[in-house]
Amino acid sequence: MKDTAALLDQVLSLPENDRAEMATKILESLDPEVQRDVDEAWAVEIERRCAAVDAGTLATSDWKDVRARIERDIFGR
Repeated sequence: MKDTAALLDQVLSLPENDRAEMATKILESLDPEVQRDVDEAWAVEIERRCAAVDAGTLATSDWKDVRARIERDIFGR
């Protein structure tokens, strides 16, 4: 238990991005079957969206417009 507490202290001293990556990997390790299902579902969704873009049936937005909307709505700029 002492080793676990020391390891936790080390992890908590890492930069936020590193801690987030570690947390993700730890959570994924708890139930790899669930992660596989999530990965498969995302692959299906990505294929569906790509097909819709190719068919011209998906409304898209210019990145400049999206960024301006994010800055306005979230950052109040």
